Amino acid sequence: MTTSTAIEVGTYTLDAARSTIGVSHKAMWGLATVNGAFVPQSGKAEVHDRGSASGTITIDAASLDTANAKRDEHLRSDRFFDTVHHPTISVSVRSATLGPDGKTVSVDAQLTVRGVTRSQNLTATIAETTSEAIMLTTRFEVDRTQYGLAWNWGGMLRGPATMTATLHFTRA
Repeated sequence: MTTSTAIEVGTYTLDAARSTIGVSHKAMWGLATVNGAFVPQSGKAEVHDRGSASGTITIDAASLDTANAKRDEHLRSDRFFDTVHHPTISVSVRSATLGPDGKTVSVDAQLTVRGVTRSQNLTATIAETTSEAIMLTTRFEVDRTQYGLAWNWGGMLRGPATMTATLHFTRA
């Protein structure tokens, strides 16, 4: 794949098999970091003719894997993600604008977790492009309490969660 910033106008579909979405959070009163990964279900991006874009990504909330089955079960429960009632996490990109450096993208999105939607502004980096594909990477922080994920026995959880994503899109 050739790296360039010439992104073709059109519709792109998320290649979920090649995309990753990670989460990390300080736990045990800041002494340990818990890392996990979600499985993206689907996504679509529209690249417009003036260097802007919009799109959506849907994530299977129950797919969270932290390499600890008991913890994962707890995170899927109604104390956290409540995956029975809220099976997906979604990101709806209202606008994405290419920065002057030609490599960064300013993203204005709506993040929906546990049925709560909040604005999320972030910066993505164009890692690779071809005439048929785009790969973006991003890293941003989320205050989980804003989404009803407030359980915190004994103050064990500290600070925001850090989200990372590598997203591969192919021309539809």
